[in-house]
Amino acid sequence: MNTKSEILVFAGTSISHEDSAQILDATYWPPISRGDIEKAASKGYKIIGIIDGIFFSRAAAAHKEIIKVMKQGVTVVGGCSMGALRASELDIHGMEGVGTIYEWYRDEVIEDDDEVAVATNPDTFEPVSSPMVNIRETLKASRDAGIIDDDECRLITQLAKNTHYTERSYFGISRTAEKEGIISGKKAESLLQFCKENECDIKREDAILVLEKIKKMIE
Repeated sequence: MNTKSEILVFAGTSISHEDSAQILDATYWPPISRGDIEKAASKGYKIIGIIDGIFFSRAAAAHKEIIKVMKQGVTVVGGCSMGALRASELDIHGMEGVGTIYEWYRDEVIEDDDEVAVATNPDTFEPVSSPMVNIRETLKASRDAGIIDDDECRLITQLAKNTHYTERSYFGISRTAEKEGIISGKKAESLLQFCKENECDIKREDAILVLEKIKKMIE
């Protein structure tokens, strides 16, 4: 049975370290970047979970370094964000993928890194923009709830996709949709209210699945 000293998880954006610790007793490091996984393996961690990672501000975790530590006998589990991306690319090499977003990348339902990327507070790594995967599903939910129709959902989703990932927010999306004449001002208010109260947080759900997967592995 693995102990806490042998389990490390990279997280902090999609789920906080505090919330993560309520699910899995492990060591938590900030979102992964280049070189971090080899450093973790060198410290003796035998199970490494990758949830969040650095995308554009620093070099991202490389495929070859993940493969290298797996060849050394380290189990690597990924899902949610950077973990989902790398797992979809490296599951054939033994990395274990978990969750909806991993499956979307694996099955080529989505392809771009910006689908999961967000701007973060540089000190806490907390998100300050909304991820496209969450926006997409939340807009579908608003359509199903009758807030917007099919065409409006499609156009607003495309509007969000065309917005730089650092600037994506439900407030900005609803206001821009109004300005561009996609929806009325009244409907924009209703959409914003719905999104704030009913966000489909796919990333957090998948982050929890990564933690639960590791927990089952050590039971």
